[in-house]
Amino acid sequence: MSAVDQDFLASLPPLREVIAEHGLNAKKSLGQNFLFDMNLLGRIVRTAGPLEGYTVYEVGPGPGGLTRAILAAGTERLVAVEMDQRAWPILEDLNQRSGGRLEVIPGDAMKVDEAALLSGKPVRIIANLPYNVGTALLVRWLTTPAWPPFWSSLTLMFQKEVAERIVAKPGTSDYGRLAVLAQWRARPRIAFDVPRQAFTPPPKVTSAVVHIEPCVPIADVPLKSLEVVTLAAFGQRRKMLRASLKSLGMDPAPILEAAGIPGDLRAEVLDVAAFCRLAAAHAELAASRKTR
Repeated sequence: MSAVDQDFLASLPPLREVIAEHGLNAKKSLGQNFLFDMNLLGRIVRTAGPLEGYTVYEVGPGPGGLTRAILAAGTERLVAVEMDQRAWPILEDLNQRSGGRLEVIPGDAMKVDEAALLSGKPVRIIANLPYNVGTALLVRWLTTPAWPPFWSSLTLMFQKEVAERIVAKPGTSDYGRLAVLAQWRARPRIAFDVPRQAFTPPPKVTSAVVHIEPCVPIADVPLKSLEVVTLAAFGQRRKMLRASLKSLGMDPAPILEAAGIPGDLRAEVLDVAAFCRLAAAHAELAASRKTR
């Protein structure tokens, strides 16, 4: 891992002064909360692993606190997507000071073709995700059709309750569709918590940094079937599977029988492998109906 470039950090004006100069108050509508503690920001970057040979992708850099820490860790190319135009001059100045290593993409991260934008070197995604789009972005990265995906790791900050849903185990109240999608073909872990007092302004909840690495899928099943099966099962999680899976638009009995799963169970007790069996059975039944 590269040593932190203290000279680079020392050459930058204090982040609080930059924010004040540009009038960049955090906007609730953009899910913004700023971090100023460079020790904490550096810890997030270290959690991602070595940056040599990687392109780093950041969503919602805002005034660039985490961006500074990523650049100081020695990345050769950092691509950041930011829709708040107030932050663009700050980030452009940071690009100049970094020797052109920062590429700022103005706009909405949900509309970016990341695989095309980041092609070439392997990618580490490091971001303090805006609260209002964090889960949607994660689901998109977890459900990319190509696997292994275009990214080598995700190091992301979420509200702690979201982080706990990502790593939750069967039989717990946090276990749901997000856990199944995250654990089907990736290894997620909570690296550490971040207290609300670390932010300006402080959010109402504690946050947590989650690190995710892709792995060999638990089972080779169609992504679409896994998505629809988990959506149906957890959409009515208090119902038994024989009832909740009726929303699939087909008789759930043959699916449950093929998967070897009793219909009187509820979704929260099934492990990821069981959901893979359900997805495989659903895909087979759906395919047979199309050929009739």
